[in-house]
Amino acid sequence: MTKKNQEEKKGFFSNWIVKNLLIALVTGVVLIVGAMIYLNIATQHNRELTVPDFRGMSYQEAVKAADEAGVRVEIIDSVYSQRNRGKVKSHIPKPGAKVKEGRRILLTVNAVNARKVTMPNLVGYSLRQAIPELEQRGLRLGRLIYKNDIATNNVLQQLYRGAKLEPGSHVEAESVIDLVVGLNSNDHETRIPNLEGFNAENAVKILHDSYLNVRKVYYDKTVKTWEDSVNAVVYKQSPAPSDLTVGMGTDVAIYLKNVTEEE
Repeated sequence: MTKKNQEEKKGFFSNWIVKNLLIALVTGVVLIVGAMIYLNIATQHNRELTVPDFRGMSYQEAVKAADEAGVRVEIIDSVYSQRNRGKVKSHIPKPGAKVKEGRRILLTVNAVNARKVTMPNLVGYSLRQAIPELEQRGLRLGRLIYKNDIATNNVLQQLYRGAKLEPGSHVEAESVIDLVVGLNSNDHETRIPNLEGFNAENAVKILHDSYLNVRKVYYDKTVKTWEDSVNAVVYKQSPAPSDLTVGMGTDVAIYLKNVTEEE
């Protein structure tokens, strides 16, 4: 083989090796880039999203907010409340939960139409018997109006908006019912409990269980929405808790704040 032929053969193999190396390099780069793109798409598809707070929204508002957040909403239950009719009351998963894109959020909404309940006959009941009977019917206890009688805390009359309410009458669920109850001069004292740290609903229940009334509920500036008011807790009350006795039916004012916002 001549020197010229040897040089041509050597050049051919050199070019072939370089060419294949270049092809392998390009192929590798393409595969790596493709894998990165695929992983990026897959990661984005399965990324975790934060569930918005849909409480207090109408269903239409919740649908829009869900679409913007990358999730879906569906109504699975309804309850009745005189507050926020037609609005979302709660949902699962809860606000702030981490979910995958497209996750279905299950809503419980407040019904728009009022639910009617039948007023029971509480006359002759003790107050401790009357309170759970009202709660079972979906009614709320308002003021305790004390009147001289032989039996303390015996129900004498039931009132709705200041007027006598006959048993069997139909009223809206969550209506406030005032009770006229007896007061014996030999059994008319109670003590003011400590309400600090309780929400409004529980604080009112504790006062009623102690035969006291709620004068007024005050919310400070940290309470901005109805949801805030539900979660707010008592930080002050007037009169203050005491072991000294007071008359049954005494009014107590409670002051609440949103602890979550402060934190």
